[in-house]
Amino acid sequence: MTENKGTNKMTAKLEGNELVITRVFHAPRELVFKVWSEAEHLRNWWGPKGFELSVAGLDFRPGGYFHYSMQSPDGYQMWAKFVYHEIEASERIVWVTSFSDEEGNVVRAPFSAKYPLEIRNVLTLSENNGTTTITLRGGPINATAEEQSFFTGMFESMKQGFGATFDQLEQYLAKV
Repeated sequence: MTENKGTNKMTAKLEGNELVITRVFHAPRELVFKVWSEAEHLRNWWGPKGFELSVAGLDFRPGGYFHYSMQSPDGYQMWAKFVYHEIEASERIVWVTSFSDEEGNVVRAPFSAKYPLEIRNVLTLSENNGTTTITLRGGPINATAEEQSFFTGMFESMKQGFGATFDQLEQYLAKV
């Protein structure tokens, strides 16, 4: 499954058990990396469209974390966190994401007990003439067959969600 979204140049596909999204942004790579690595930027674009993001903490280094909550317009709140594994300035970020509680402990997704506890993500950035192409690869780790199946079954929903999140990133990059 692949979809090209005309003007924003995004593709999304499943490769094995991984979601792979590629998107082009009209911004230099250093700026795109910066907005992935600093709390004051992440709170302005990360997460589902219409949700308010609150940052509980960010320690952007291998072994560090990004702990945050997302609140829907109707007041529903979810917590999540990233645990960073590798960081290569302006080129690559590797992290494991999970839903969490307010204290940062890993918990099941609020929408399904079948969603994997942990997703490993690899973000790569490349620049060409002032535009930056990001590729985000994400897939379950330490997941059961049922969790893997549930994850791949969410392809359409994840594609739409990341598309909207990256639309927010594109709008934010135009302002900073």
